[in-house]
This record gives sequence, C-alpha cells and structure tokens, in this order.
Amino acid sequence: MDSTNNKSRAGREGTAPFFDQLSLATSRPGLWSRYTAVELWTDPHIAGQMLKFHLNPDSELASRNPEFIERSGKWITDRFGVGSGTRVLDLGCGPGLYTMPLARIGADVTGVDFSESSLNHARARALREGLSIDYVLANYLEYEPAGKFDLITLIYWDLCPLSPAQRRTLLNMCRGCLSDGGAILLDVPSMKYFESVEDGKSVEYAPDGGFWSAEPYFVLKTTFKYDADSVTLDKYTLVEPERTREIYNWLQSYSPESLKREFAECGLEVAEVLGDVAGAPYDPESTQMAIVARCRA
Repeated sequence: MDSTNNKSRAGREGTAPFFDQLSLATSRPGLWSRYTAVELWTDPHIAGQMLKFHLNPDSELASRNPEFIERSGKWITDRFGVGSGTRVLDLGCGPGLYTMPLARIGADVTGVDFSESSLNHARARALREGLSIDYVLANYLEYEPAGKFDLITLIYWDLCPLSPAQRRTLLNMCRGCLSDGGAILLDVPSMKYFESVEDGKSVEYAPDGGFWSAEPYFVLKTTFKYDADSVTLDKYTLVEPERTREIYNWLQSYSPESLKREFAECGLEVAEVLGDVAGAPYDPESTQMAIVARCRA
C-alpha cells in the first residue's frame, strides 16, 4: 500500500510543473499588460515570414491584396490631391506597398517601420525604380518627424494593437506634425469584428519549423475577449527546444462614436467615416471602417 501511494504521489509531483506551465500559458492576462509587437516584427525569422505574407498576393494576413491596394492608392491620390510636392508620412509602411505608388506620382514620401527586413525590401524596390523615398527604421511610437506632412496614413489596423496610452502618444505626434489642412487616414476593426471573435484555444506542432521559428516548436494560441473595453487578445505561447516565448497580439475595436471620442481627446476631429481606405461608404454591418481626421479648429 505504501509503495502504491508513493508512486501515485511521485506521479502527481512529476506532472505539477507541466500543469502549472499550461495553466499559466492559458491564463487571462491583465488588459494591455504586455506589449510584444517589437519582438514580433524584429525577430529575424518571424519578420522574414511576415515579409513573405506581405508580398503574397493570395494572403491578407499581413497586407491586403494587390487589387485592393491599387484601388486604394488611386482613391487616396484623388481624395487628398496627392501629387508633386505633397508630403506624405506612412506609419507602419512595411515593404512599401503604399509608399511606392504615391512616390511614383511625385509625392515626397516618408515611410516608418521597425521591421528591418521589410524596409530593406522597400529600399531595394525604390532603388530599382529610381524613386527617392525616405525610409526610416524606427518604432513610430518613438519617431520624431522632421517638418510637417499633408497626409499621414496608418493602414491595416495599425492603431489597434496599441494600448490607450500608446495611442495617445501616437495621435499627439500625428497632430503635431500635420500641416495646415492636413489629414490622417487610417482604418480599424469595428464592433462587428469584435462580436465575431470567440474565446478559444488551439495547439500547433511544427516538427520541421514554420512561421514562428526555424526550429521545431509547439505553439499554444489562446484567445480572450475583454467585453467592457471592446478588446481582443491572441496570446501565443511558443515552446522551442531551448526556450519558451510569449507573443501578445492585442486588438482594439471601435464604434464611430468611440473613435471620435478618442480622437477628440487628442485634439483631432473625425471629419469622415468610411467603409475602408479605398473610399467605400461606411457600412455598420462591416467588420472594419476607416476615417479621415484633421486637427480640431
């Protein structure tokens, strides 16, 4: 009897650390408790994978499809009168999917991103086409712009992984570097998107490596909803042979009213609510929306 009890106790003790690790991995973090976007975009392997998704015309995981980007670029050009000498600041520019077409029509374009692999690709493309685009390797939360801009773009929900304090920092910077009559264009997930997300868990095993690492790994994805704040979190726990990491992908969803309130607090006015950054009409049933904002009078 004693031998049996000892074996049972030893078994429980042997599994306890693993149980505790899984409990921690699937636990609900405090709202905005960690910011890991820098790790996501600067890890050499993951950043390279993200670049592949940016450039894959059949995937919209990192950027929208080429047809939409072309249509969006034409609408932006017409809507904001972009042409020779127009100063454009593209925050989170990635591999230059928007900076390139705007530079081709003569705009003075600055692109900011903290993914070195994406900027290297963008610079090489600009060089091949003989375009002069100022690409800046920086976290746009810490970026200090030189001069004023006629148009600032923040495309594909780039505002929404940021905490309220980070968003205030970014919006205040944008307000400070807008020229007289200048505009901000960005898109965000709507409340319909928030309603479509469900809490959940999934596990993936990649014995030959994959998106998250060149080494074999397990990844545990846990999705949480923060209903009072309209925020979702995809929490990734990456287990590799020599290390374990966590990536937090927060996403703030908005209604037109909540977006207007947040911008007003930073001295900005939402002048127009749209369906997307290609000028579609606002649709309350869509999972996204876009806005044009200006400095408040």
